[in-house]
Amino acid sequence: MSDIKARFDQALADSKLLPAKPDNNTLLQMYSLFKQGSVGDATGERPGFTDFVGRAKYDAWAGLKGKTQEAAQQAYIDLVESLKK
Repeated sequence: MSDIKARFDQALADSKLLPAKPDNNTLLQMYSLFKQGSVGDATGERPGFTDFVGRAKYDAWAGLKGKTQEAAQQAYIDLVESLKK
């Protein structure tokens, strides 16, 4: 297991123990970085217009298209670290 993958996994665990729940925009950013870091570019159909949450999540993830998984993992780690303070 690479060092970045181990730190990404630790950040995932740490994200569940944050001192305060992040705001919705930060949660959306965390979701999109998690998906890009674990799966890669967005796949599948964009949710329909009545699925507001699913559509926002998909759009945030699709907005990271082309970002490498390692770069997304590092960005996720950095974001979680900043929220722990």
